[in-house]
Amino acid sequence: MNSVRENGDRRSGHGPGGRHVVVIGGSLAGLLAAHVLAGHAERVTVVERDRYPDGPLPRPGTPQSRHPHVLLEGGQRALESLLPGFIAELRAAGSPPVGMPADIAQWQSGRWFRRTPASTHIYTGSRAQIEHLVRQRVVANPAITVTEGTDVVGLLGEASRVRGVLLRDRADGAHAQRQPLEADLVVDASGRGTKAPQWLTAIGARPPHEETIDTGLAYATRVYRDRNKALGAETLAYYVLPNPSQVYGGGVLPLEDGTYMVTLSGLRGDEPPTSDEEFAAYAKRLPHPLVHRWLSEAEPLGPASGFRQTANVRRRYDLHGPRPAGFLATGDAVCTFNPIYGQGMAVAALSAVALRDVLDDKRRTPTTRRVQRALLAASRQAWDISAGADKKMPGASGNAAAVRAADRAAGWYLRRVQERYPGDPELGRVFRSVLTLTKPLTALFAPAVARTVLFSPPGQTPVEPPLTREGPAA
Repeated sequence: MNSVRENGDRRSGHGPGGRHVVVIGGSLAGLLAAHVLAGHAERVTVVERDRYPDGPLPRPGTPQSRHPHVLLEGGQRALESLLPGFIAELRAAGSPPVGMPADIAQWQSGRWFRRTPASTHIYTGSRAQIEHLVRQRVVANPAITVTEGTDVVGLLGEASRVRGVLLRDRADGAHAQRQPLEADLVVDASGRGTKAPQWLTAIGARPPHEETIDTGLAYATRVYRDRNKALGAETLAYYVLPNPSQVYGGGVLPLEDGTYMVTLSGLRGDEPPTSDEEFAAYAKRLPHPLVHRWLSEAEPLGPASGFRQTANVRRRYDLHGPRPAGFLATGDAVCTFNPIYGQGMAVAALSAVALRDVLDDKRRTPTTRRVQRALLAASRQAWDISAGADKKMPGASGNAAAVRAADRAAGWYLRRVQERYPGDPELGRVFRSVLTLTKPLTALFAPAVARTVLFSPPGQTPVEPPLTREGPAA
């Protein structure tokens, strides 16, 4: 549509007073987009390939839900803005708030972090729990309908305008009859595996240019019970981050039910296994035996699950050129990140806030292009962090993996930040605010921060894993 907010599509039978929006995908990005769009349309239909479980359980359409998800502070603020009271609901449901750096024994780039008072908190409960709570809030709106167990298999329209979607009932199999569903606006929130570029090509529209950076990261995850209660009082989690010189990662994060989700990661050619004995043995590759020792004493509660689709992919719907009106992309369908950085849920929420703000702006007409640019802008900082770090990893490939002169200069400065922030509480506070998407990247170049980065030596950090918190005056 030329105007996402104002124009109706007369051919679809919906006038300006009866606009219909279709959202493809009923995960976080789709649900939150539907929540926003319900304020600007008479009807919003969310088309979801799965049938939702009755409670907060993983489902086939979100295979990554069996792996760790963290809700960064930027995402917390965005969700609270969209769904007031949500963070209180999340806490009441038992999602553990983990203070950084106070509550974590964390290793990165050869150094253990000082456990000074927390400057931010992340929530480490399951993705299924967060999605379930969001879904309960969103579908309570009578303007929003969810069509479950249904695939979108194509778009209606032509090169200049998308006019709806083609549906297929999954229960009827691959040869089921396709049913048209007309709409004034179609929003693709179908995630990392989106088929929208092919669907656009099929109606004569130009697909987006795609930028990719793939490190070949692979990870495996298993849930455990902490039999010896090593975690839960002074220390809530363990976290070992990979880097170009040490490519293995691992984490032990608390879940809402008192169990722990353990993830191990490596690069292509040395992927973590999912067999019982080999999973725990793989932790010996980490630079310290802390995680392996914990695993050897913990009780596994089920099989391990692997995940391999971890490339950073950005689809540039915002670039100049002919684009069909009436079509938007959001969430992982427009920009997806290496999951190790934990940005996906936060960016889904920030994208919904961007959608709300651009539609509510009475000074400008919310054209498809303007709205799409706002959605891409909501993911830009997360992309800069994830892509910038992954370019440095050995074997990184893709059409956006080349290191430019500007990347080398920024990389030199950020290496100095990373060398210093484990032992510097103030620099750590600023850097974490950037990583958790509450402050812009420019915060790292403020005069006081730059003086520390350029002229101060790295501070002292623990030689062994710090298993107690530091006091406020330390």
